[in-house]
Amino acid sequence: MTLELHLHPLSSYCWKVVIAAYELGTPFEPVTVDLGDPAARAEYLKLSPFGKIPALRDTARGVELFETSVMIDYLDQYYPGAAPLIPADRDAARAVHLRDRIFDLYVHNVFQRIVADRFRSEGQGDAPGVEQARTQLRQAYDVLERDLDEKTWAAGESFSLADCAAAPALFYSDLIEPIGAERPVLTAYLKRLLARPSVVRAIEEAKPFFQHYPATAEERARLAPFG
Repeated sequence: MTLELHLHPLSSYCWKVVIAAYELGTPFEPVTVDLGDPAARAEYLKLSPFGKIPALRDTARGVELFETSVMIDYLDQYYPGAAPLIPADRDAARAVHLRDRIFDLYVHNVFQRIVADRFRSEGQGDAPGVEQARTQLRQAYDVLERDLDEKTWAAGESFSLADCAAAPALFYSDLIEPIGAERPVLTAYLKRLLARPSVVRAIEEAKPFFQHYPATAEERARLAPFG
C-alpha cells in the first residue's frame, strides 16, 4: 500500500490523522509503533526524529512526515476526498488553522501533561503542575464555548482539519476534566463529534487498548460507555 501511518491506536494525536484519512476515504496501512523496544525505537527515529507518533510515509511519492497538521494538509492535497479538510480560500483556511492550533496547543497538549504526570515515580509527581493544567483546560473550554456558538463544526458549517484535532482532544480531556453542563455549546459540539462516522471508527479501533489507559476509577467509569 502506498501510505503507511505509523501509530498506536490509543494515541490521541494518531486519532487526529486517522480521522482525517477516514473523512477523505484515503486507504492506508497502519503500522503499530513500539517505542519501548530499543531497536524499534531506533528505527522509528529515522522516520520521526523527535520520537513522536504518528508519522506518515508515502512510498509512492517518497515523502515522510511527522507533524499531524502537516500530514493532514498533505493528505488533503494529494489524496483528496469528496470535501476538502482545508478550504481553498485563504481566509477560510486561516480560520481552520487557528482552531486546529487552539485544540492542539490549549487542549491536547495540556491534558497530556496530566496523563504524563501519572507515569512519574512515586513521590515525583507535580501536583501544582497538574492543577495548573486543569485550570488551563477550563479556560480553553470557556474560550471554545464562546467561539463555537452558532457553529456546527469548529470553523463553520464544514467538517475540517480543526474538527480532526478537536475530536481526540476533547474526548480525552473531557475524561480528565469534564466539560460540564455549564458549557452546553461545547458539550453539544463534542456530542456531534462523537457521532461522526470517522470518529466512531477511530474509537472502535481503540477499544481493545482502553484497558491500558492510565485512568482513575472516576475516569474509567466515564470511559465505560465507549467500551
